[in-house]
Amino acid sequence: MSRSTAFIIAFTLLAVAAAFLLPPLPQPLDYHDFADQRDAFGVHNFLDVISNVAFLLAGLAGLFVVFSGRACFEFPAERWPYAVFFLGVLLTAAGSAWYHLSPDNETLFWDRLPMTIAFMGLVSSQVVERINVRAGLILLGPMLLVGLASVVYWIVSERMGAGNVLPYALLQGYAVVVLLMMAALHPSRYTRANDLYFIFGWYVLAKLLEHFDAQVLAYSHAVSGHSLKHVAAAVAGFVTCRMLMQRTLAEPVREA
Repeated sequence: MSRSTAFIIAFTLLAVAAAFLLPPLPQPLDYHDFADQRDAFGVHNFLDVISNVAFLLAGLAGLFVVFSGRACFEFPAERWPYAVFFLGVLLTAAGSAWYHLSPDNETLFWDRLPMTIAFMGLVSSQVVERINVRAGLILLGPMLLVGLASVVYWIVSERMGAGNVLPYALLQGYAVVVLLMMAALHPSRYTRANDLYFIFGWYVLAKLLEHFDAQVLAYSHAVSGHSLKHVAAAVAGFVTCRMLMQRTLAEPVREA
């Protein structure tokens, strides 16, 4: 086992320990208080709902690329983590739209569930490409189960009056950090591997737009930060599509 792989495993164990040992963190109720609550065409919170079309398009495009033969995979089984990723993006379109029609903890569950599927698929894909093909494919199932369990645990804890969103939040942060660690420490078997940083960049932009939801609406007078967050996050899916179509197997490094 390489030192970098051991470092990733140690970070994983630390994240698991934190999920069990840190005090519970309830979901803040003001999380559901979005800046743009305008209705249009009989649809509540219209722009926050309709902007999820971006996820729909990105998910459909990604699944088409993965299964149409336009994506570069050394081994056919490598397509499955990306299929899971794009399926998660596609389902996020439905889950997020449903949530924004009537924002509360119950509908938020259906928003977070598919996002977790997408994150775990992307992590698995990078293990496949950067560390070990077999290990990445084997880990896909357990990672999906852990991700789904973190969301189910959160909503069950909320229903019992002792809400704890911490495991879900830690898992999301863990996925981002591990993706960056793998990008920095493990070269990919494919070209265009640095596109992962652009995917991360669009994710960061999406989080910033989410944070400055009201300020963006106040400045633009047209669209809120949260609506634009959906578009920015979906662009990360389109970047992934382009990467899969344009990449090739990297040439092995030859010794002098």
